[in-house]
Amino acid sequence: MRKSTPLLPFILVTSLFFMWGFANNMTDTLLAAFRRIMSMSDFQTSWIQLAFYGSYFCLALPAAIFIKRFTYKAGILLGLGMFITGGLLFYPASNTMVYGHFLGALFILAGGLSVLETTANPYIIAMGDEETGTRRLNLAQSFNPIGSISGVVISKFFILSHLNHAGADERAMMTDQELTLIRSQELNAMMGPYVGVALFLLLVWLIIAFTRMPKASDPGSGVNVKGSIGRLLRNSRYTSGVIAQFFYVGAQIGVWSFTIRYVMLELGTNEQQSSSYYIAALIVFTLLRFVFTGLMKYFSPRNLLSIAALLAIILTAGVITLSGYPAVIALVAISACMSLMFPTIYGVSVRGLGEDTKIGASGLIMAILGGAVLTAVQGQVSDLTGSIKLAFIVPLICFVMIFLYGFFGSFNIFRRQAVE
Repeated sequence: MRKSTPLLPFILVTSLFFMWGFANNMTDTLLAAFRRIMSMSDFQTSWIQLAFYGSYFCLALPAAIFIKRFTYKAGILLGLGMFITGGLLFYPASNTMVYGHFLGALFILAGGLSVLETTANPYIIAMGDEETGTRRLNLAQSFNPIGSISGVVISKFFILSHLNHAGADERAMMTDQELTLIRSQELNAMMGPYVGVALFLLLVWLIIAFTRMPKASDPGSGVNVKGSIGRLLRNSRYTSGVIAQFFYVGAQIGVWSFTIRYVMLELGTNEQQSSSYYIAALIVFTLLRFVFTGLMKYFSPRNLLSIAALLAIILTAGVITLSGYPAVIALVAISACMSLMFPTIYGVSVRGLGEDTKIGASGLIMAILGGAVLTAVQGQVSDLTGSIKLAFIVPLICFVMIFLYGFFGSFNIFRRQAVE
């Protein structure tokens, strides 16, 4: 008997995919904002990424233990609660104007996102037949890049547009009173969107709290983290999925982080003009995720993953070797290939995990750390070679790893597992 998917709970949980996409990309602008507001170095602003991805890494496993002990609904309410708390803490941080206070607020906010992702991804898969779980997750994940686009647009008009044009040298010549006034205005502009989102999510929290949600518990009972981790480590398909997810997130963040700089170099444009190509990449990413979701009715997710990864390898090679508009078009087109990768790797990796699904989900969310590690490696390659084009060898290697995972179903090709 086929298991039907409850519509309202599915819609509510899917809305969360939009919200963490919104928060992810809105937070990306903080690096540029704090560099100007506080006259910081790149290393100092990089603590924003460390706080964000570090929180994702630290909170994923505790989140899995929490939802395994209680319910998916409890995990969603906890994650939303932390998201709301972190957003609201931007208000006192804007008053104290202390960088560390913003990092603390961001750590709590990102911790909430980690709990939400650890909870919502397996919950969506559990809301129906397991064989259609990957397609269902791709549909829910399709709303994530819509949130990403919204976050970029909101930050452009409500944060970046309110930054004073005075640079570090000009600010160094200001009196303490003048500098404090300017920083106060800029930080208040930054605080507004975060507090506004937090207040909106408070309403979402209340709706979910009073809505009857499917329990969708694991077949087993109790919390045996050691036993689950042991079984997961012996599952080469799952461990390979975690590795593939690490490389995917590293490729995605690396490609998007350096898009504006790459376009500026190839087309001779400024930051504002180049950002249009970044938005175009997000739009392509969004549209193709819906397309791939539809194609999964006719093709296996793993075959689509292999094809997309192969195309990404070819396009990334074009980014490295081509110049001008052809190179920029290749760069934007990579996002089309990336659109199905995260949910597909996730869905293939957790299929058949049974009582270990929730702990397994945390490992796949912890793999998001690749976004910090591999992007830093890509930046280092750029610094050492003096070429942002050559730095794209890092995402190229990442896509090769994803292709191998999609084609073989496991990096242990001598013990190939069936994953269809």
